[in-house]
Amino acid sequence: MSDWVDVIAEQALADGDNIVVDVDGTDVAVFKIDGVCYAIEDVCTHDGAEIASGILEGDEIICPRHGARFCVKTGAVKSAPAYEDVACFPVRIENGRVQVKDDRWD
Repeated sequence: MSDWVDVIAEQALADGDNIVVDVDGTDVAVFKIDGVCYAIEDVCTHDGAEIASGILEGDEIICPRHGARFCVKTGAVKSAPAYEDVACFPVRIENGRVQVKDDRWD
């Protein structure tokens, strides 16, 4: 069973910003949108590139390489050239700290 990984103080992450952290060997991008934190794997399913440095429009991150779009809230792919969703991870706030867990193998 995986453990919760401490990411950042909730107040240190501004709306519209993100941070990339290692969660059990996986790069995870944690985004804050309208005061709520979401976490997805920092990888474009089209070509394996990182996506966190792309442009955030609403709740969608646009891959900086080829323009694929993913929903930050669910990991769902929204436009080609990607056709597979990215992994989405549970997020919680514990004692004012954002925490993420990779529960794919639990």
